[in-house]
Amino acid sequence: MHAVGIDLGTTYSCLSYLTPKGEPVTLPNSEGELATPSVVLFDGDNPIVGTEALRTAVSQPERVIQNAKRYMGDRQKFWVVDGKVHRPPDISALILRKLLDAAEERLGPVRHAVITVPAQFGDLQRQDTAEAGRMAGLERVDIINEPVAAALCYVLSEGMWFAELAADQTVMVFDLGGGTFDLSLVRYNKEEVNVIASGGDLQLGGIDWNRRLEQFACDEFIKETPEDPRLDKESMQALANEVEQAKRSLSVRPKAPLTVQHIGRRKTFSIDQEHFELLTSDLVNRCEQITRQMLKVRDMGWAHVDAVLVTGGATRMPMIRRMLQQISGTTLNTSLSPDQSIAHGAAYYAGMLLSGKKFGSSSLGKEATARLARFKQVSVNARALGILVRDKESSLRVPHYLLPANTPLPCAFRQTFGTVVRNQKRVHLHIVESGANPEQPFVKLGACVIEELPPDLPEAAPVEVTIRYDEQARVHVDAKDVTSGKMAKAIIVREENLAHLPSDQARAADVSLAPQEQAPASAAAPPALPVGASTFRPARKQSKKRTRAASKRKTPVSPSAPVLDRAERPVPLCNDCGEPLDARGVCTACGKKTDSASKRRATKKKKKGMRPKPAVAPPPVDDAEIMNLEANVARTEPMKTPKKPRPSRKKKPPSDEIRQGEQEFWQS
Repeated sequence: MHAVGIDLGTTYSCLSYLTPKGEPVTLPNSEGELATPSVVLFDGDNPIVGTEALRTAVSQPERVIQNAKRYMGDRQKFWVVDGKVHRPPDISALILRKLLDAAEERLGPVRHAVITVPAQFGDLQRQDTAEAGRMAGLERVDIINEPVAAALCYVLSEGMWFAELAADQTVMVFDLGGGTFDLSLVRYNKEEVNVIASGGDLQLGGIDWNRRLEQFACDEFIKETPEDPRLDKESMQALANEVEQAKRSLSVRPKAPLTVQHIGRRKTFSIDQEHFELLTSDLVNRCEQITRQMLKVRDMGWAHVDAVLVTGGATRMPMIRRMLQQISGTTLNTSLSPDQSIAHGAAYYAGMLLSGKKFGSSSLGKEATARLARFKQVSVNARALGILVRDKESSLRVPHYLLPANTPLPCAFRQTFGTVVRNQKRVHLHIVESGANPEQPFVKLGACVIEELPPDLPEAAPVEVTIRYDEQARVHVDAKDVTSGKMAKAIIVREENLAHLPSDQARAADVSLAPQEQAPASAAAPPALPVGASTFRPARKQSKKRTRAASKRKTPVSPSAPVLDRAERPVPLCNDCGEPLDARGVCTACGKKTDSASKRRATKKKKKGMRPKPAVAPPPVDDAEIMNLEANVARTEPMKTPKKPRPSRKKKPPSDEIRQGEQEFWQS
C-alpha cells in the first residue's frame, strides 16, 4: 500500500506519494502537469477535468464548473447541467478521480489517501470532502488540515530528519491559496508537530484578488463603450483567464496588460503593481488583521515566533510578502513549494498512518517506516462545539459552547444543565458548532433526543452533558441524570441525512437512544459507504409506478420528492373532539391521546399476514413538544484524565463514572 496525499484545492489540485525511502514525489496528470486545474466540463457522458476544461470554459461557460471547494458543506448550492444536478462533493469527486487515474497508472490501485482541508473547515465540510473521496473510489479517506500538512513537509523534508534542535521551535504557517486563507501556529521538534492555534478565512483567496482586476477592467471598458461585459458569461470567462495571467505577471513585473473582448470589440488596458495594491488593499488588511488577532488571543508576540513559513500560490504576490515582513520584522521562510508542499505534507501523514501498521502492508522501506513511526502530530479543533440552551430573559435558544476552539484533540468537556419544566420526560439536544469567524452564525450539526428521564423530576433538575471529540474529529454526546445516576448515550443524526431516509427509518433514528445498561460500552462506528455511493441523491430515476402517478398531477413532481405530498397525507383526528392530533398522537385541543391510527395499521398488517413492528415514537413536528435545557450556574469542566496505564493486577479498575473504552478519547 502506497502513502498517497492529495491537495484538493479551490483552483488547482495535485497528488503526491512517498517513495520507499520516504521521499515525497508529486505525480503528473495524464497531460504531464504537476498541478491540475480544479475545473470540470460536462460535454456528453464523459466529464472533462483540468486544463482542457479551463480552455473550453470561454466558449461554453454554462457547462463548466469551477471553485467547487468554496461551497463544500453548503446544502443549498448545486449546479444543473443537461438536467442533471451536481453538488460540490460530486464535482470534487471528479477532480479526485482525475488525479487517481494518473496515479494508478504508475502505482497500481490506490484505495487509501489523505486529503487536505482548510483548518477552518467545519464538520459538514469535512464530511463532504470524505464523501467525495469515497465517490472517487477510495475505500478509506483520512483528513488533515492544510497548515499542519505544510508544517509536516517543512519538518520532515530533506535535511530535517537529523536536525539537532536545542528546544522546541514555533513557526507561523501562512497559507494563502486560490480560494481560502489558513493560518496556524505550530510548535515542533524532531519527533512531534503540535498545533497551538489556527485561524483564517474560508472566503479569502487568490480568486478575490482576481475579481478586483476583473472589476477594474470592466469599469475601464464601460468608459469607452456603453456595453457592460459583466452581462455576458463568455466575455467574463475570457476576461477571467486574462486576469489570472495579469496577476501572475504583476508578481514579477511592474506592469501588465489586460485585454477585454466583448460584442466584437477588443480593448487593452495597462495596470501597474501600485494600482493593483490600491485595488486590493482591504484584502491585504484582512490578512493582516487575522494574523495579528491570532497572536493577540494567544497572548503572544512576534518574539515567540521563530519563523514565518509561507505557502500557497497567492503568497507569491509581493504585497502579501511585504505585509508579512513589516508586521513580523523577520525574513520569511520561502523554502516550501507554494504549489506542492501541502500535497507532500499529506503524503508524509499517510506514511505516518501506514507506519502504525493499521492498514496492512506498506510500500515504505524499514528505515522510513521507523522514522515516521516515531513522529507524531497533534491538531486542534478550529471551531467551538456545544449545544443550544434556552435563554431565561428572551426565551430564545442560544448557543452554549462546551468545547472551545483551538483545543487539542482528542478532548472532552462536561457541564451541568437544568431541565426547563417539572416532570420533564425527555430533552432535545441541538449540537452546534461556531461559525468560521465571529461574524458568521453557528452551524447545526445534528440533533439527538435523551429519553426516559426519571418521573417527578423538579424544575431545573441537573443533567450532565458531556461532549467529546475523538482523534478523527467525530462528535460523541453523553448525558447523565444526576438525580438517579442514570446514564444515556446520544446518537447524533445529521438532519440533511434524515430528510432523505424512509419515514420509518427517520423516526427510529431521531429517537435512537438507549440507556447505558442496554448499550455496549463503545458505540459501533457507522458503516462505511460503498465505493461510489453517496448519502444524498438529488436526482433519482423514477420508477414506472411513480411516473404514472406523477403524470396524473397538475403540477410536476421532483424526481427526489416523495410520492405523496404533505397535503395528500391523511390527518389523524381525535376520537373525542375531532380535532387534529400532533405527531405524538396527542390532541391539540383537549390533550387526550389516541392510538386508533396505530391500531388500524396493526390490524391491516395482521390481515396481510404481516407481523406488526414495535411502535416507534414519531419525531416531533415542533421542538416545543420536547423541552430544552437551561444553562446552570455550573462552569464548564474540562475532563482531564491520566494516560491509559498498562494493565496491572495491583491497580484498581476504572471507576463507573469513566467508562472503559472511552478514556482514549479524553484529553490527557
